Amino acid sequence: MTQQPLATPPPQVVAFGTLSVSFDRRVLAPRTWTTSQSRWARELLDDAPSGAVLELCSGVAHIGLLAVHGTDRRLVCVDADPVACEYAVANAAAAGRAGLVDVRQEPLGSFSADELFPVIIADPPWVRSELVGCFPADPVAAIDGGADGLDLARACVAVIDRCLHAEGRALLQLGSYAQADLLQAELPDSLVLTKTRAEPGRGLVVKLVRPDAAEEVDGRGHHARRGDPSR
Repeated sequence: MTQQPLATPPPQVVAFGTLSVSFDRRVLAPRTWTTSQSRWARELLDDAPSGAVLELCSGVAHIGLLAVHGTDRRLVCVDADPVACEYAVANAAAAGRAGLVDVRQEPLGSFSADELFPVIIADPPWVRSELVGCFPADPVAAIDGGADGLDLARACVAVIDRCLHAEGRALLQLGSYAQADLLQAELPDSLVLTKTRAEPGRGLVVKLVRPDAAEEVDGRGHHARRGDPSR
């Protein structure tokens, strides 16, 4: 008997800030709280150098699209999931930005670019492998961050280190302050963690910059003192 292909699940549409975003159950559903990462990125764009915004582990591109909404910035989205990339293309078109968004389906390790980016957004999976079963509605590949939840975050840091403009800013989403402390201790000398913004019970976003561009320290003492994340 010939096995019939599985039916494609119907798309769903949710409001994400001022945008309408499409997705289905094969990809991670946009989380409303992550609009805070978009808003922070949008703040940074006001005085950022010229150039495109890079979004890593972009999923259906909701965070990046909201960040550049109302600007003429190009957006480069990178994700390994072909379904997520299809939705990213569709969501860019729905937002009226089809000509300004470049969606690339490829692993982070193979990504290369011939430009540096003034703002980089990254939303990698950060759930520890042992806990992915706690989220049965989410595709495992979209949330599994490895033993300590940082496997993909480390890959994002490597891309950020290669691709961040000298005066650029990168916003990386993580699951906890403990993960932020671990990652801070591993940063190369060419990156500094300067600020965090948390969503209680959900996650947090950390800001990475070049050492020469570090101009502020947050309440947890995050600055150039990598390996000593004081509280």
